[in-house]
This record gives sequence, structure tokens and C-alpha cells, in this order.
Amino acid sequence: MDFSLGEEHQAIGDLARRILEDQATPERLKEVEAAAAAGHGDGVDRRTWMELAKANLLGVAFPEVSGGSGLGYLAACVVLHEVGRTVAPVPVLPAVVMAGLPIAEFGTAEQRDRVLPGLIAGERIATAALIEPGTDPARPATTAVAEAGGWRLEGAKVCVPAGMAADLILVPARTGESSVGVFMVDAGAPGLSRTAERTTSGLPEARLELAGVSAGAGDVLGGPDGGATVVEWLSERTTAAICVTMAGLCETAVRLTAEYTKTREQFERPIASFQAVGQRAADAYIDAEAVRLTAWQAAWRLDAGMPAAAEVAVAKFWAADGGQRVVHAAQHLHGGIGVDRDYPLHRYFLWAKLLELTLGGATASLLRLGGMLASEPV
Repeated sequence: MDFSLGEEHQAIGDLARRILEDQATPERLKEVEAAAAAGHGDGVDRRTWMELAKANLLGVAFPEVSGGSGLGYLAACVVLHEVGRTVAPVPVLPAVVMAGLPIAEFGTAEQRDRVLPGLIAGERIATAALIEPGTDPARPATTAVAEAGGWRLEGAKVCVPAGMAADLILVPARTGESSVGVFMVDAGAPGLSRTAERTTSGLPEARLELAGVSAGAGDVLGGPDGGATVVEWLSERTTAAICVTMAGLCETAVRLTAEYTKTREQFERPIASFQAVGQRAADAYIDAEAVRLTAWQAAWRLDAGMPAAAEVAVAKFWAADGGQRVVHAAQHLHGGIGVDRDYPLHRYFLWAKLLELTLGGATASLLRLGGMLASEPV
């Protein structure tokens, strides 16, 4: 069996890798982080973001009629794999996967024309507000009440990726006792307030408060009662994209560890020659391969339009459980230098923790998978 990507996807990955390795250097990452800490930026590397846009890498997944390349979800995952390899602070996941793809799939022609060209050009950033404490994304506590000419939204969302940088936010909200709508909310809408949330990863997130935010009839994605389908579609693809990002991250963490242990000496020998070090590194490599294979299987099935709920749950389990073992092994084998913030490894550890927990960790993934298995006919 051939598990490799096709030529088009390989070319996309090669191009994204060159741009991100050239742009998202450790020095550049420090600049972006320092600016955000000083209140002079939103944590997004705008320079790298625009380089991706110039190469049309932000549009590879979108339809050609909107200015994209028409290569679908898998192409976006290829770019995200390279983002994970470099831990570049660019909002490809929220803007392309969480906002752009649902609009391309469920939006009207007017909605697509309103949003997608700006995303592809890098002129706009969009995101989706899926998370509320203690609730499932498909059953939000946020409400939308019909009013003359549209809807009025009330509620709160947390952990919104790129929430402070976004121009447009997709907001799921209850439209009835058992119905959900997904609303396209402008970041400057009256009644919407955003508060920056500090994360251990350093990636920008936001808390949203919606107090009487108005949304027009033309701002509903997929109809006022079709939001549950949109959220399920979006959650699966976001989760698989997180797993692909984790696969890229694990690849670099293992590579950094291999390079370090080959050159770090103790007792006049490289520590890579010690049996315990070799065993720990080998375990990390096996975990990284498991993360990679399960992530790409889930992403491929989604791209092909095949049922993938179980595969996504398996991939998220490996990304959460195996991914954490990879970065813990990398930290351990680096010793003290692993926690030195002048050395790049710490970013991979912090990103891995964020990716592990976003949309459910290992236990939640196993519970979802167990529920699927239990519901199958005997």
C-alpha cells in the first residue's frame, strides 16, 4: 500500500516548508512573542502570514471560483503539518479550517464572496468560537433569538483561537429547544466584547461576551436550524487538523532530540550511545509515527467524503497521549537546555499541551470511541 501524498500535495508541502523555515526562524518567533508580551501585537506573525498568502497557500483548499486552488481539505492539512513543524504563529487552523472551509461548504454565494477572497489574500482573519465551559460544541448555551430582520445573540465563548486578531467569527448558538444555528459575526459588532486570554503556549486566544449582538438573516450559515450539521462537520475537520499539526510538531521534536543527543557528551561519549537514551528516543519515534499515521488516515477519509468519526477519535487519542509522550521524552533527553527559552524546544512542548487538550484530550477521545463501539449492532 502507498501511504505517500500525491505530487500536488507534496509540492504544496515543499513550498510551505521553504516559506515557514525561511520566515519562522527562532529569532523571528522571539520578536513576535516579545511584541505580544509588550502589548504591541496580537501574537500573529503577519509577515509570515502574508508570505503564505502570496504563495496562495491560504487558498489551496478553497474553490477556484473564489480564487483558491480547489484542492480541498487535505491540502489545508498539508500546510498545517508544516505549521506544526515550525510552530509558526500563523492562524491557518482557525482562518482556513475553522472558518473558511465551513463557509465554502455551507455558505451562500454571497457569503463566500464576502469572506473567502479576503482570507485567501491574507487581508482578513476569521475564526470559529466552538468552546463553552461544560458544554458540547453542538449543544451551546449561547442563544440566538429571532427578531425583526435577523437574530439577537446572547452568551459567552472561551478559548477562541486568533480571537483578538479575527475580523469575522463563526458563533454557534441555540435557536430553539433542540436546534442550533451558526452565525457569522463581525468582530466590531455592537454588543460583542473580546478579552485576550493568556495561554501557556503563547498562541493568541480570546474570550467573547455577546450581549445583544445582532446578526442579519444573511449571516446564518447553513440555515437557522442546520447548525448542528455544520458544527459536527467543523468539529471533525478541526480535530483531524489538530492531529496533523501535532504530527508535524512531533516530527521536529524527535529530530531536535536526535541531533542534540548525537552531539551532547557525557563520560567522553555522545549520550545517544547510551542504551537508556536510545530506548527513550526510539519510543518517542514510534509514538510520533503513530500520531502521523492516524492523523493522516483521519484527514484523508474526511477529504474523500468517507465516514471518519472513529478514525478522528483514534487520531485525537494518539495526538493527545502519544504526542505528550514525545515532547516529554524530548524535554527529558535534552536535560536542562530543554527548558531554556533561548532554545526552541520549549515551544514544541507548550504547543503540544494546547493541541492535546483542544476539543478533548485522550480520555474524552476514548469515551467517544467507546460510545461508537457500544452503539454498533452485535
